Amino acid sequence: MWETYIIEPMLNTLLWIYTILGQNFGLAIIVFTILVRLILYPITAKQQESGKAMQELQQSKEWKEIQKKHKDDKEKLAAAQMKLYQEKGVSPFGSCLPSLIQFPIIIGLYQAVIRALADTPLPLLTLSKSLYPIINASKLIPLNSKFLWMDLGQPERLQVLGIGIPVLAILVVVTTYLQTKLMAIPTGGDNAQAAQMTGMMNLYMPLMLGYFAYAYAAGLALYFVTSNLMTIIQYAAMGKLEWSNLLPGSK
Repeated sequence: MWETYIIEPMLNTLLWIYTILGQNFGLAIIVFTILVRLILYPITAKQQESGKAMQELQQSKEWKEIQKKHKDDKEKLAAAQMKLYQEKGVSPFGSCLPSLIQFPIIIGLYQAVIRALADTPLPLLTLSKSLYPIINASKLIPLNSKFLWMDLGQPERLQVLGIGIPVLAILVVVTTYLQTKLMAIPTGGDNAQAAQMTGMMNLYMPLMLGYFAYAYAAGLALYFVTSNLMTIIQYAAMGKLEWSNLLPGSK
């Protein structure tokens, strides 16, 4: 199921884009990523709506009354909050959906990139069995894995004076941090738990993706950077970026 519905469609889409872009695998990954972000745009917009609804609910009179009434009983507080969510039609998990959807895409893309760049007999046989009839393998394989200074099938390093600098990993950390900060909806000063969770996300997500970009194929890091930039552009187009979050001391 994973093979049929995740890896093979991604692999064949990448190779199809690769053929129409003059056999440039780096550009193929960038275009593929843009297509993914456009497809996920409705979910991204829904995430913003859910986050805004959550913010408004947590600043409402009912929410503050519940906080005050059950401040010494966490179980009753959680039950009352869940009841209020249901009454207002707000899902506490609505803003997490795009992140959950992205993980299968990340794993599938990594496997598709590694499989597409096969250059030894057994991996080449596996690759040939994964291709759709419309893909002419004899004209494509082996793929050109070079893009700018990097080999997309290997961890990326830019050699400067004999030192390998992980440029893409650094860009992944920076763009992921900017994305999480600019898209974070202010939680309000009296919602310490939500503010703490947001702060942890702003710290751990850039570091986690940065590690993936540092340790795994450069094609995956290229996906991360392009996806982050596309997400920021989409939110900017909706006028939903919280620029104030970049200021020191902002919530």
